[in-house]
Amino acid sequence: MTGKQRDFGGVDRGDDQAALLNPGNKPLTQIVQDDSFREFEFRQYLFACQSKLLFKLNRPFEVASRGYSFIISFSKALALRENILSFCMREVWVITACLSLINATASHYNDGIPDIEKEFYRLKGDLYSLCRVKFMRLAYLIGYGTEIERSPVNSALLSMLPWPKPAVWPSIPPDASSKVLVKEKMIFQETPRVKHFGIQRKPLPLEPSLLLREANRRRASLSAGNLVEMFEGRPIFSDGSGSDASIKMSPSQKVRPSSVSRTNSSPGGFESSIDRPMRLAEIYVAAEHALQQTISNPDLGKSFSSLEEFEKKYLELTKGAADNYHHSWWKRHGVVLDGEIAAVCFKHGNFDLAAKSYEKVCALYAGEGWQDLLADVLPNLAECQKILNDQAGYLSSCVRLLSLDKGLFSTKEREAFQSEVVRLAHSEMKDPVPLDVSSLITFSGNPGPPLELCDGDPGTLSVTIWSGFPDDITLDSLSLTLMATFNGDEGVKALRSSSATVLKPGRNIITLPLPRQKPGSYVLGVLTGQIGHLRFRSHSFSKGGPADSDDFMIYEKPTRPVLKGWGERRSSFSSLFYGCRSLVLGFWLVWGSMGNAQISAGSFLLLVFKPRALVDLAATISSALLINEPQWVGIIVRPIDYSLKGAILQIDTGPGLKIEESHVIEMENYVDVSQSAADMAKSDAAQKDGSLAVDKNFDQLRLHDGRIEFPNWANNVTSILWIPICAISDRLTRGSSSVSPLRQSIVDGMRTIALKLEFGASHNQIFERHCHFPSFFQTLAVHFTDPFHVSTRITDKCNDGTLLLQVILQSEVKATLTINDAWLDLQDGFVHTRKSDGRPTSGFFPLVISPHSRAAILFSICLEMSNAEDEAKALRPESILNIRYGISGDRTIGAHPPVAVESPGPEGRQELIFRSSLVLQRPVLDPCLAVGFLPLPSGGLRVGQLVSMKWRIERLKDFEENEVSKHNDEVLYAVSANSDNWMLAGRKRGHVSLSTEQGSRIVISILCVPLVAGYVRPPQLGLPDVDEANISCNPAGPHLVCVLPPALSSSFCIPA
Repeated sequence: MTGKQRDFGGVDRGDDQAALLNPGNKPLTQIVQDDSFREFEFRQYLFACQSKLLFKLNRPFEVASRGYSFIISFSKALALRENILSFCMREVWVITACLSLINATASHYNDGIPDIEKEFYRLKGDLYSLCRVKFMRLAYLIGYGTEIERSPVNSALLSMLPWPKPAVWPSIPPDASSKVLVKEKMIFQETPRVKHFGIQRKPLPLEPSLLLREANRRRASLSAGNLVEMFEGRPIFSDGSGSDASIKMSPSQKVRPSSVSRTNSSPGGFESSIDRPMRLAEIYVAAEHALQQTISNPDLGKSFSSLEEFEKKYLELTKGAADNYHHSWWKRHGVVLDGEIAAVCFKHGNFDLAAKSYEKVCALYAGEGWQDLLADVLPNLAECQKILNDQAGYLSSCVRLLSLDKGLFSTKEREAFQSEVVRLAHSEMKDPVPLDVSSLITFSGNPGPPLELCDGDPGTLSVTIWSGFPDDITLDSLSLTLMATFNGDEGVKALRSSSATVLKPGRNIITLPLPRQKPGSYVLGVLTGQIGHLRFRSHSFSKGGPADSDDFMIYEKPTRPVLKGWGERRSSFSSLFYGCRSLVLGFWLVWGSMGNAQISAGSFLLLVFKPRALVDLAATISSALLINEPQWVGIIVRPIDYSLKGAILQIDTGPGLKIEESHVIEMENYVDVSQSAADMAKSDAAQKDGSLAVDKNFDQLRLHDGRIEFPNWANNVTSILWIPICAISDRLTRGSSSVSPLRQSIVDGMRTIALKLEFGASHNQIFERHCHFPSFFQTLAVHFTDPFHVSTRITDKCNDGTLLLQVILQSEVKATLTINDAWLDLQDGFVHTRKSDGRPTSGFFPLVISPHSRAAILFSICLEMSNAEDEAKALRPESILNIRYGISGDRTIGAHPPVAVESPGPEGRQELIFRSSLVLQRPVLDPCLAVGFLPLPSGGLRVGQLVSMKWRIERLKDFEENEVSKHNDEVLYAVSANSDNWMLAGRKRGHVSLSTEQGSRIVISILCVPLVAGYVRPPQLGLPDVDEANISCNPAGPHLVCVLPPALSSSFCIPA
């Protein structure tokens, strides 16, 4: 039976000291009396007994874990009874409980399992951290808040910690005027520390609300909230960092918000009815006096006796929390608390230790990307480094401050950072070291075509540099390194600027002289330079925003070449060949990482100054050529201000393509009819000077091992090679019908030719057209096709059974086709009418078809009377269309007469044979069964309502005459529907009995539930064992049916 609880306890002297590990603190008879117990002592007694047993079992980790939870829960219980306990007893009890638990568990703990050990240190760190927060709250109540660093971590902890809530706020003790004067003097002397570089920030709060208002509101003689209303119209100052009073004051009056609040005084006329409001100094004295009455622990009381003792205890708790966090999983918590230790060290002039701690904190914030927190700590590190004369570290900190987001500092503050960098750069540094400014100065190539240089030619390299400095900065020297990627002997080559460079904030474009480069591939390396006596470097490539934007982003250095030489066999960037040991400068697509965010760099090429492409190879036409016939394929060879003397072209054909080696290869001058007037005038002037031959050159060449050597006249003129090539296809062309058209794929007629050109003084220049890196040859695509595309349709059915078959011929080439004769070899089951040879009227021919136009030929056919035995012996399942035709075309445009045909007459008289297969199907003129879809209900269909779908099957002929089933009187049916639109209830597949007599009928029905609204396809009835040709759908079923939404429903709530 549970005892009756009448007294909570905790009001005796010494109860402020936690006894959760001392079961003998009070006798049990004092805790439990008759049928009641005192919760305050009893709960601590029970936990002390448990801890004693756990210590005997050598389980101190469990004591720490349970103890931390007990302190949290018991603190909440104390908060509910704070009005009956002594002032701040809750905070004092938590501090003593944490310290006793830390000391006891540490003395009993031995090294154990690493995971448990780390968790044990984490618990100790939490206990120290909880004790530290409560300790700082008590210190703020007695006026030591000025000594607490207003850091983000302290502000976050204390601003969320509520004030003590006694029934009556402590009053000022008698004869305390001297103490009040001391507190007022301390408030007057409080001056906020000015950060380095003149950085001004609103101080972070250390209180959840104004202490002055909270204390006076809780005074016994004042009602809550009236004081503020009384002074609403009076010019008073409010306490706390969120106040606007400190902003409106002049710089000479700007002090801590807590110091200005002390000027509050009672208005005249009210002192007789209520006590005047307490000043801030009086609140401090009253709280200190009440706290001395509460604290019975002499060590804890000593910690609040003076500022020196407070700082000593504060450092002890902070170091304890940091050290334990460092040994646990939560190392970042320890690093953050190192920053609080660094603030105390900085205050007392121990700048060396402060700098070391600040460096760890800055490294954590930078690694996590917490720039707001880094902006709060990094100026402190810079100030320590400046005091310690650590010039390298100070410079690095200034650069890091400039690299932070622009919104974290004002322009004036960023200019102060830059002025410090420039000042140190022009001063005499003891140990100058290269400064990494990759986060401030980034570079990349300019957008545009690539720059190409021949061996021995100098050039100019244009580079875009983004400056993150807030003001102009002068670089006394600047150089950019180029590193060879394929030749290790080349080393690093530097491109140096000849004069000082002034970088403006944002985007800058500079030019660097490019010296003569040897063949090889190069990448942009490191940007180096000098500001005064300071040497700097940047290895970051960057991508800017739009052309009118100054924003920039940082990327890692690419691994692919941006400067490429063509001394070896390597791929090019475009269809033009940038050969002759040419150097291609560009910025490739790379992936980089900045912080934890993955980003991609864009592909940029450097600006071109007088590009010098050497040669271009291209096909003359892009239209289709005839398949299975030898055709001329033209390849244009265009030298660009470079001699092709002794050039050798290697040709390699792909599968399904062969070179007619029995025929010669023709080479002649090429004249581009689309050449501009300016180019034509230039060509005429060159011919007058004798640089080009006036007469047309023509040569016949032979292929040797797949290689052709160019004649001398083709050194500096554009020429064209005509190569006889035949595309081979063993597949017989298939025609299509209007019922089931066939889709022709352009890939079927595609063939490829690989080209490789070697030229130069010693054939060291190689042109390879690459399409899919790293394939060795680039494929040049050539399209081949049949001359016609054949399709058929039945135009008419005569009463005597004669069918008029229309054969449509679509021209597939850019040439004129002349049909001289055509005949149709019919498949079994069809014959020509009047027993003819399958040729239409001879007067139709010759039939001329223009390029990409259509023509049609009519054939009169009929069904062949045959029996089942003849059908079983059928040997010709397809019909063959034969066409004798001629072609008249130009090889410079597309399809043309075959190379193999050598006729003295006109090309139009050359005759070729084209064959195409056609599949004709015998029509089913008299079906066996009729399937009809019965009408739907007149009310329509709705979602969720059952509906019966019905079909009627009727036999049109007797079964004996038309064998459509293996069973005499059974028909197999199957109902199919889209499961997303319909739910079927019933047998969806089965056999039904249908008499073999003509006119017999049967109705098949199935229940359905529509699932969606709208126009949907209804369920379909199929007869799997019956050929579709033997089924007549009369009447035909609906293609779509309309399904209405479900009917609306409403519900009403009737009050009881």
